[in-house]
Amino acid sequence: TLLLTTVSFASIFIVSHDSANSALYQRQLYYFFIGLIFMCFSFLFNYHYLERYAYHIYILSIILLIAVLFFGKVSYGAKRWLSFGIFSFQPSEFTKLSIILVLSKYFYGKGAVNDGFSIKELLYPLLLVSVPFLLVAAEPDLGTALIFLFIFASMVVFAKVKRRTIIGVSILSIGSIPVLWRMLKDYQKERVLAFLNPELDPLGAGYHIIQSKIAIGSGGLWGKGFLHGTQSRLNFLPAQHTDFIFSVFAEEWGFLGTVLLLLLYFLLILWGLNIVRCSRDRFGAYLGFGILSFIFWHSFFNIGMVLGMLPVVGVPLPFVSYGGSFLISSMIAIGILLNISMRRFMF
Repeated sequence: TLLLTTVSFASIFIVSHDSANSALYQRQLYYFFIGLIFMCFSFLFNYHYLERYAYHIYILSIILLIAVLFFGKVSYGAKRWLSFGIFSFQPSEFTKLSIILVLSKYFYGKGAVNDGFSIKELLYPLLLVSVPFLLVAAEPDLGTALIFLFIFASMVVFAKVKRRTIIGVSILSIGSIPVLWRMLKDYQKERVLAFLNPELDPLGAGYHIIQSKIAIGSGGLWGKGFLHGTQSRLNFLPAQHTDFIFSVFAEEWGFLGTVLLLLLYFLLILWGLNIVRCSRDRFGAYLGFGILSFIFWHSFFNIGMVLGMLPVVGVPLPFVSYGGSFLISSMIAIGILLNISMRRFMF
């Protein structure tokens, strides 16, 4: 985690050096220390208290999401932030943790299931996820809302489902694609079309993907070197401190640098899976796996997006992208993993 945040500081320094965004580096450093405090706090207590208060935390997150729709601060055409004077945060980032908590509590309460969960048994947890999904999608923030669904799907598979349940859900998902397409806003449809063919609108919807590919490709094998990337320094690359920070890193450190970065994520996931395997109870296993799915899907969608292999959905890269709410929530998640890990030896 510390190595990944070091990558974040270096990359944000690149995009903020000698620019109007010079304060970004300093702010990210503040967010890191705040996140470090929360991370330490989140492994000091017994994680079973989280099971006891899972629904309280979930209800609080729903209330905050509703408050965003009425009192949220508008930024880039979306209401995603609650502001309290100089302090503001994004409730949807912390909602991911509350979803993981209530799903872990539900599956743990059901006990061991030999033949897997049926569709009927999954309706309640699906309802728990659907409420924040709809509230976040209304902001609109489709990327975060999709992360909710993928966390849910991952935890369902981990909890074990019946084969006919998987077949039924797959058919239902495929059949709902036309309905979901009609529900998308115009700019979201343009992003999907730009993913299929960015050259259709190279100065509009396809601009992000084209510039990202140029930045990554121009890094070559060794990279251009620290502070020598042209795409980022000359501001050709949009959202370079948030969603497209991987492109900034790839341009300066090249293919070998990105391989090392991916290796860090791989080791983090392996470390987490070992904690899940050795957890002293099923609640800890569900909780740990939910956190890993949160980190994995964020990394998967962000890197796939900047490589042009997935549509642009606005998903940040864990521990590397700029953003206080996301960094703090991610470090809280790591703190909970540490909590589960150190208590597997306590009886």
